[in-house]
Amino acid sequence: MRRAFFDRPVLEVARDLVGCTVRHDDTAGVIVETEAYHDSEPACHAFVGLTPRTATLFESPGRAYVYRSYGVHAMLNAVVEPEGVGAAVLIRALEPLDGLDAMRARRGLDRLEDLCSGPGRLTQALGIGLDLNGTDLLTGPIRLEPRTASWRVLATAPRVGITKAVELPWRFTAEDSRFVSRPRPVGARANAA
Repeated sequence: MRRAFFDRPVLEVARDLVGCTVRHDDTAGVIVETEAYHDSEPACHAFVGLTPRTATLFESPGRAYVYRSYGVHAMLNAVVEPEGVGAAVLIRALEPLDGLDAMRARRGLDRLEDLCSGPGRLTQALGIGLDLNGTDLLTGPIRLEPRTASWRVLATAPRVGITKAVELPWRFTAEDSRFVSRPRPVGARANAA
């Protein structure tokens, strides 16, 4: 991947990340679900402006924004758009690809569909923690790799687990993927990607 991939509008990047691969250490998975967040809407951490917590969101595109949700789960995001704009794409679910034994050990589960079907699950399965916040997604310990095939993307589902700007259809999922997190999108529009 090139940095220019991330230096684009958040909705484009969120859609185009479906089908790309996330790698960390000996584990990897294909992205099957994402959500877009932008500083113009109140569900985005950057909506409050530049703070110590949100600083990574305003850095150059192609960085990892890793934060803790509800004091429990690490969440992996890709920082996008030009430096100074607070925007990121949350990686919500993966189809496990490599390092299945390590993923199963970290998650304490055997069923393949349960390993990475949620943002907290996938970071646990891949061993991604808060110490990786701000690292480079092109050269760092977490790497994003381009698609190897064409994907059909459902592009009009609402985001999950938020209370603000819930009406925005900024959730993108791979069509018919059994690895998508719950609730599965219903009645979403498909787009070839």
